[in-house]
Amino acid sequence: MKPWNPNDIRITTKNFTIREIYTQIEDKEPDQEKELDLAPDFQRTFVWNTKQQIRLIESILLGIPLPAFYFNQDKDGAQQVIDGVQRLTTIKRFMSNQLELKEEHLEYLSPLKGATFSSLDPATKRRFAGTQIVAHVIEPQTPDDVKYDIFNRVNTGGSPLTAQEIRHCMSKERSREFLRKLVESSSFEQATGKFFWSKDSSGQWIRDSKRMTDREMALRFCAFYSIPLNKYASASSLDVFLLDFARWLDQQAKPADLKKLETAFHQAMRNCHLVFGVGAFRRWHPFNLTPSGRLNRAIFESQTLALADYPTEIVVANKEVIQKSLRDLFKDPDYDTAVSSGTGSYRKVVDRLDKPRKALVKIFI
Repeated sequence: MKPWNPNDIRITTKNFTIREIYTQIEDKEPDQEKELDLAPDFQRTFVWNTKQQIRLIESILLGIPLPAFYFNQDKDGAQQVIDGVQRLTTIKRFMSNQLELKEEHLEYLSPLKGATFSSLDPATKRRFAGTQIVAHVIEPQTPDDVKYDIFNRVNTGGSPLTAQEIRHCMSKERSREFLRKLVESSSFEQATGKFFWSKDSSGQWIRDSKRMTDREMALRFCAFYSIPLNKYASASSLDVFLLDFARWLDQQAKPADLKKLETAFHQAMRNCHLVFGVGAFRRWHPFNLTPSGRLNRAIFESQTLALADYPTEIVVANKEVIQKSLRDLFKDPDYDTAVSSGTGSYRKVVDRLDKPRKALVKIFI
């Protein structure tokens, strides 16, 4: 990250009541964004258990001050929660009567066992709803790369947000929905196998976002597919490059742009599965010719971007030679390093994206 000028930072510290925060989360005019966005799709990764939630509500009822929250404000005045998602989600659940205070998790207020918000006596409800919280609001004048760095620095909770989770919180519904649609498609599921699925307590298979690794992979594909590599050279970091592209998806991309990206993404997924099967997006041992290790995001970029524009029939007809050509790249020390360490550097991005493309061009000359 380039050093940034502290004078660029615009932060306002505001006091809200819990009632005001709840209203901002719940109120939404038709065809308008919420005043305060908890990133609904992000809540699939809501990780607090019942005990953590009830202890938070008990603390508020006891009058214990909450740690400060961090909000991101966009140019339209809407705000997204960056730090404090778990706490505000818990408060929202309680005030919506979705959380019941269970005796085994109450340390001091056991007489409230079984209570929901609506069942509290009027005085207790007023005290809870009138509790003041402090929020640091990062104003829209603050550059996005500076905002990202601030959120990364203050992100100190029990389950710190990943880089993609921060980008997700800073994004709008348009890019969130677009990336969700890509990673929940059958072509992506087939290409990545069961990597983004896990079994729940009952033994049923459920989709697991792996802290939004899937969204980051889709975003990286779309960004590098759309933007010339020489422009990546001027980016201060891979994370900021991806954040800028997410902003483009939200604010500037036309429907035709999104359709083109979607088509290329699905074609890339199908082709990678045809060529590599379960070995797609994994390192191949250069001598015993077998895939190994876990799914690798850098190899995902390398293989998908190389194969995105080839018709299926051509890939099927040349499957073996394509696989060998891309597999042999792991014998090249520069390529192997480009997909295994320091993968955000410009030189390594060029190596892992250009080398497979050139290898395929040789096949079809």
